[in-house]
Amino acid sequence: MASQDPREERVRQAYDTVATEYAAAIRDELAGKPLDRALLAAVAEMAAGGTVADIGCGPGHVAAHLAGLGADVVGIDLSRSMVEIARADHPQVRFEVASMTDLPQADGSLAAAVLMYSIIHLGPADRDRTIAELRRVLQPGGIALLAFHIRSEEFQPGDVNRLTTWFGHSVDVEGYFLEPEVVLDDLERHGLDIVSVMTRMPHPQVELPSERAYVLAQRPVS
Repeated sequence: MASQDPREERVRQAYDTVATEYAAAIRDELAGKPLDRALLAAVAEMAAGGTVADIGCGPGHVAAHLAGLGADVVGIDLSRSMVEIARADHPQVRFEVASMTDLPQADGSLAAAVLMYSIIHLGPADRDRTIAELRRVLQPGGIALLAFHIRSEEFQPGDVNRLTTWFGHSVDVEGYFLEPEVVLDDLERHGLDIVSVMTRMPHPQVELPSERAYVLAQRPVS
């Protein structure tokens, strides 16, 4: 079913359009990201055998990496084309088409969730709904890892990158650069505790040249 949110529908259409090229560009990216791998290993360990959702999973490489660490994983993405690629590349992992603002998971059903750069297309209202959903689906003590861009040579925190061409295709999608404190406030407003905040500069030749943040948050046990 098509999204009823025009902004979300533009995101879905953009990723459906570039899915093949996008997957080819990033499916092996974790090989050059040792800090990301370390954080994902921590998430898998902290989940302690419970279900981990990779929300905004794209072509499924992060979900597959978590599964390789022994986690019970489900990948979720708005783009049906992305999910089709993920299922073909990683048949051992479950993938679902769904919106992060309206997750299909039951209340308290997840031990952990990872949102690796998947909040970057969300305006404040959609980000608020996503974090409310995140708290709902996490079990007490459940953890969430969020990664996002802070700044680049062209953009500062709070700026919006409006893409009209991507991988040679015409698209209409926005990417947000976020100050970590803004995301921390969003998480805390929805009752999630901040466990850890890390920022880093980009790995040369591997990824978009931006400073980025990684936030680990937890739903309180009580």
